[in-house]
Amino acid sequence: MPLDPQLRQLALATKGFMPPDEGDALFEAALAAGAAVHGAPWVEVGSYCGRSTIWLGAAARTAGTHLFAVDHHRGSEENQAGWEHHDTEVVDAGVGKMDTLPFFRRAIHDAGLEDAVIGVVGASPSVARHWTTPIGFLFIDGGHGDEPARLDYEGWAHLVAPGGTLAIHDVFPDPADGGRPPYEQIYLPAMASGRFDEMSVTGSLRVLRRR
Repeated sequence: MPLDPQLRQLALATKGFMPPDEGDALFEAALAAGAAVHGAPWVEVGSYCGRSTIWLGAAARTAGTHLFAVDHHRGSEENQAGWEHHDTEVVDAGVGKMDTLPFFRRAIHDAGLEDAVIGVVGASPSVARHWTTPIGFLFIDGGHGDEPARLDYEGWAHLVAPGGTLAIHDVFPDPADGGRPPYEQIYLPAMASGRFDEMSVTGSLRVLRRR
């Protein structure tokens, strides 16, 4: 079941870094997770302006659950001024810092997904520290430095329910293809834990199933 073409077009028009084929694979994996684990909430760590959130929010609505989209909306290290992925359009001139929250809220509104997506504004480790509900689908696409990636894994992965799904973005086993932290700090620990089996690979997207 593919994403509605209009929603897909809106997702692709939203600022972000999710390639079309990986977004489609994320949507399909989320739908499968919804069928495997009924009723459990979903969590997205790192929403930026809402590009991937549209794919996930649409899947959450179909699955009859809610997606909690966690992001402090000040941008990751690689989004800051002087880095490759910096975008001056998302800088709040009044405070001199990035603020992607208005872009995120507009994207979710325009997609008609405000009933399915709950934005959680805060640092991932802080939110995870107080989260206790088992998660049916977890998508980690937060900060790509060593420490942020490690903290995302340590804070959230153990909360995935048995039969649930952990999806990880920007996994590059070959250093020539991209940054290493999501691979070294999230993917490898997850596979070494003995709790997850790899279900699919699409570009840099890895989908793992909790045993």
